[in-house]
Amino acid sequence: MQTPAEGRRVRIGIVEIQGTGACSVGHAPGDAWEVDSALVPAGICGWAYAAMLPFLQPLRFGGSFPWENEGEALVCCPDPANPVVFKLEVAE
Repeated sequence: MQTPAEGRRVRIGIVEIQGTGACSVGHAPGDAWEVDSALVPAGICGWAYAAMLPFLQPLRFGGSFPWENEGEALVCCPDPANPVVFKLEVAE
């Protein structure tokens, strides 16, 4: 387990792809990554990761969102035709 100064690990998983169900960079439901630093995980879409940052950092450092379950957040990528829905979960 990491020390609080380094932040918690957060798992990123794809829940669904709306629209046509096709992601332009090839992501698919079930794809997953872990974040344990400020570095972008290999293989994840940069646009999607940028949309997640305002949710990732609070989760990594103990924050939460009143509209979400504790330690979780749902985030969509910015593709308006085929939004990819990501679930962020603090790893225990």
